[in-house]
Parts: sequence; C-alpha cells; structure tokens
Amino acid sequence: MTDISWEEFQKIEIRVGTIVEIKDFPDAIKPAYKLKVDLGEEIGIKQSSAQITDLYSKEDLIGRQVMVVANLSPKKIGPFTSEGLITGFYRNNNDVVLAVPEKKVKNGSLLS
Repeated sequence: MTDISWEEFQKIEIRVGTIVEIKDFPDAIKPAYKLKVDLGEEIGIKQSSAQITDLYSKEDLIGRQVMVVANLSPKKIGPFTSEGLITGFYRNNNDVVLAVPEKKVKNGSLLS
C-alpha cells in the first residue's frame, strides 16, 4: 500500500450518481456494460464502463445509485471513452460488488 497525503486525498471527488442508461459493451476484452450516470445538475451525465456483468443484470442497475470517482481524466477503452470510475470491491472470484450509498441521496453529493 502506498500512502498519500491528506492534500492528495482531498483532490479525489467521489460522488453519488444514478444509472440512467445501460448498454452491452461487446468490444470490451472482459464482459462489461457501458453506463450513463446522472451526477446531478453541476456535473451532468457521464459515461463509464463497468465489469459488473457477473452479479448485475441491466434491469438490476437502471435507477440504482452508485459511487463514482468523478474527476478522473477520461480514459479510452477501445472505441469508448470512460469519464469516471464506478467504484466496487472484488470478491475472491473477481466478481465486482458495487459500492453504493446505504440510503438514497441527492445525485452529485460528494463523499465526505
């Protein structure tokens, strides 16, 4: 583990957003979805790719709130550009369990 300073940590914006659109991502090397996430009025809708197909169907995800690292530089994933990182935890078999707020909060809320 690498330590970071408090100042470095304060630069990371983890925000809550609601998944508003989901599409399959057949061009991905590992099975994934292309997601659009509403991060509130200030930020708007951002797109991201997530390798969560093992545990979540598209129907499970629409309308679900997730925690997103919203201020990462865009990352090109094949023909797709990811504008944020949907957070989650790997289980022993490498399935990803989403990190989500326990109760509904306003889209764009910043993790404190």
